[in-house]
Amino acid sequence: MGLIDFFKNAGEKIFGGESEEEKKEKLVKHVTSLGLPVEGLSISVDDETVTVKGKVDSVGHSEKIALAVGNVEGVSKVDNQLTVETPEQVEPEPQATYHTVEKGDSLSKISKEVYGDPMKYNAIFEANKPMLKHPDKIYPGQVLRIPPKESLA
Repeated sequence: MGLIDFFKNAGEKIFGGESEEEKKEKLVKHVTSLGLPVEGLSISVDDETVTVKGKVDSVGHSEKIALAVGNVEGVSKVDNQLTVETPEQVEPEPQATYHTVEKGDSLSKISKEVYGDPMKYNAIFEANKPMLKHPDKIYPGQVLRIPPKESLA
């Protein structure tokens, strides 16, 4: 998947001056608490860069895990090295694009910009669950998954 950039000073506040080993443990706990399916989750922290490894069953789960880790205050880059192991009979899903939330953004505003229809905001909300708990709870600097237009029903 590669390297994804984030705003270091935006995101969930789960750190408080810990060592890199303690940060790693908190990030693993954070991903686990979201219930995202991953086998052999391994996280390493090198200053502000986090590397994520393991196996997932879809591109979507890989992207969600990378975003869950990246949208944490103190993380500026995520090296997503998760392996996607899709069953052979399943067609691989297209990768999403990303949007960094700016002041004044809402999911419907982003949806209008991306899809031409503000009412498709729920597709963005669903693509970012369980990190997003409510469609109105986004903040500047947060990075969101934007599903491809052709994947919308």
